[in-house]
Amino acid sequence: MSREAPLPSPFGRHQPWRRAAAAHQAAARRHSLPVVNETSAGGIVVSVKNGHAYAAVIARRNRGGRLEWCLPKGHLEGEETAQEAAVREISEETGITGRVLRHLASIDYWFSGTDRRVHKVVHHFLLEALHGELTIENDPDREAEKVEWVRLDRVSSRLAYPNERRIVALARDILTGGE
Repeated sequence: MSREAPLPSPFGRHQPWRRAAAAHQAAARRHSLPVVNETSAGGIVVSVKNGHAYAAVIARRNRGGRLEWCLPKGHLEGEETAQEAAVREISEETGITGRVLRHLASIDYWFSGTDRRVHKVVHHFLLEALHGELTIENDPDREAEKVEWVRLDRVSSRLAYPNERRIVALARDILTGGE
């Protein structure tokens, strides 16, 4: 019985089994990394001007270096509650001091770094703007690069993350009496 030589792979030198093995090894590394739990809080701070609601949003660089618009948020510090952290983070990243009206939703997701897997929970709140001027100068981490007031009915098209767009939709429903 003669054996035929395997046909060349249409993928060049990389055989499909090599890709599968590499994917399996990467998955094994992810699962062997230590898990770190992180909790953040933030949300949407709203101001009404001339009959229109506006939300303060920030732009920051993602891990790939691309500028993305998002809702202000950050880690809880010390013994502060999620509500306290949301007020502080929004103030630091936007310059606007707000008052929490209600909890909107919590987002739970995972991501991996080179040395750990992170399980992150972000608590989002709806805040009424009380005072302040837009600025990123108070952001101690210097993550926020820009801050703007964006009309609430247009802010979703600006945001990078689908989960945050859902948070904005929920806030709009609440503010218009839909919930």
